[in-house]
Amino acid sequence: MNRTKLITLTVIITVFSVLHLTAQLDKNSTLFNTLKKQDSIFFERGFNQCDLEYLDNHIAKDLKFFHDQSGFQDRASFFENTKKYICSNPDKKPIRKVNVNSLEVFPLFNNGKLYGVIQKGEHNFFIKEKGKEDVLTSTAMFTHVWVLNGEDWVLSEALSYDHKDPAKKPIDAVNNIERLLKDNNVPALGMGIIENGKLTKVEVYGTLDKKEKAPYNAIFKVASLTKPVFALTVLKLVDDGLLDLQEPLYKYWIDPDLKKDERYKKLTPYLVLTHQTGFPNWRYMNESNRLHFQFNPGEKYQYSGEGFEYLRKAIEKKLGRNIEDLAQELVFKPAGMNDTRFWWDNSMDESRYAQNFDENGNNIQTVKYYEANAAANLLTTVEDYGRFISYVINGAELKKELFQEMQKHQVKLQENDFFGFGWEILTGFRGDEFAMLHTGKDPGVSTLAIMFPKSKNGYIVFLNGDNVNPIYEYLLTQKLYLGKELWEKR
Repeated sequence: MNRTKLITLTVIITVFSVLHLTAQLDKNSTLFNTLKKQDSIFFERGFNQCDLEYLDNHIAKDLKFFHDQSGFQDRASFFENTKKYICSNPDKKPIRKVNVNSLEVFPLFNNGKLYGVIQKGEHNFFIKEKGKEDVLTSTAMFTHVWVLNGEDWVLSEALSYDHKDPAKKPIDAVNNIERLLKDNNVPALGMGIIENGKLTKVEVYGTLDKKEKAPYNAIFKVASLTKPVFALTVLKLVDDGLLDLQEPLYKYWIDPDLKKDERYKKLTPYLVLTHQTGFPNWRYMNESNRLHFQFNPGEKYQYSGEGFEYLRKAIEKKLGRNIEDLAQELVFKPAGMNDTRFWWDNSMDESRYAQNFDENGNNIQTVKYYEANAAANLLTTVEDYGRFISYVINGAELKKELFQEMQKHQVKLQENDFFGFGWEILTGFRGDEFAMLHTGKDPGVSTLAIMFPKSKNGYIVFLNGDNVNPIYEYLLTQKLYLGKELWEKR
């Protein structure tokens, strides 16, 4: 793994590990609506009506309040400032109203027991004068930590930030992203969000080639995100009894470069899917340009595209069918992937292709592949790959035992980091949540797919450029609503 990929992956893992400590509550859940009601009562009585006794009983003794304009306040100063600035003039009274649609609630657990929640959203502040219409004075974001005190909810920590003058038009998020892409010489971004096992959002920004606007169904080359698709195709064959994970591959295929090295007899689908073949990533990286074992198969983990290609050839020889047909039948069709292909076939709409650019913004000549590769070069859209992730996260119609085996820690890479069947697996999250992810990197290509099987949430990011770290940072701290301060501390 090269340094750039390592840095990018570290950034991704760090942010998503924070983001998914607990899953956002469904907005129809009892707890979500309880906290929605709590927010309403607390601010209506304690702030808008200045019921100071109620306020006193519903803020923690060690309250911490952070304001991006008036600074830090402890319980005493918060209470004093409320009396002085909010409740001193009933004829010209500041009031607060929440944007109900913006509310998000994340539960907090300790040893499996609920002890509090984090509540986030947008609130608006008005001046209320008798006989006059309320005047909007500012809008801001808030993050509140509520903790249970017996049966009561008490405000423990509060952040009020990103205050804006309503007279000033806020910077549009789309313009933010478009400018970020331009500044980093990355023409296009595609992003998909899966929530509770369903693809809920697809967004595509920028241009295909610095000229033509990238459409919703822009086609991206996704590099190694091909591997999870091939891996699922293999598992489907196993599920149907057409392949065994432990069967020797030499019965169907022996690479000409390996004929004099009988270690080829040890190769199995299991060793390929878990990257234990002993092969380099690609043979062209060797001085000889020939395939050879760098260690005994099964001895340890080493990422290898050659291994996936080896398995593809063995499967095609055994079954007498090509991988395109098998994937179409076993994965693409059941997952609803109608705009995905392994190579530039006759159905490829070149006018929708997101061309690739280097870190300096120079166009990289498009290489059109006319045969399938099990490890790279898949051509797909955000929507199609989002459907694939949704399909996987919901079991992919595999038998229960095999689906569970797919998520097991087959090979340990390092602490809290493992490899399964076609996916890297990260643990160490709160509760029993874990992440399954894969990245893709080629010249002018940077892609990511990550899913959280317990919460059934997932994210997809496709970029057609090389200078991607600033874009990942923005997406994960702003687009996905992780605070900039938290990002910098991490």
